[in-house]
Amino acid sequence: QVQLVESGGGLAQSGGSLELTCAASGTFSSIYEMSWYRQAPGKERELVASVSDGELPKYAESVKGRFTISRPSAKNTVVLTMNSLKPEDTAVYRCYAADRVSVTKINNYWGQGTQVTVSS
Repeated sequence: QVQLVESGGGLAQSGGSLELTCAASGTFSSIYEMSWYRQAPGKERELVASVSDGELPKYAESVKGRFTISRPSAKNTVVLTMNSLKPEDTAVYRCYAADRVSVTKINNYWGQGTQVTVSS
């Protein structure tokens, strides 16, 4: 079982910065993808940024140039650095991890979510 623990959410002013961290713990085989999703009230969940082994990071158009996703040397951690925040970035941000157990089996894990609120 894998647990994803998120930290770093909170309140920021428009134009400010926040950094979200997600750390995976427990028993897993090979976490090959870690991502951040967000969901604002009344809106569908959307992919914010994703990083997979051997691939370039991917970003939602709305955050390109402002957000950076990275997996530090502690590979089972993912960091989302958010700069130039806008009120429309306000949402619950959830971490996601894909653990490849075998060639045909992938386990998907989600964090509990952390609130990010950007005031204008």
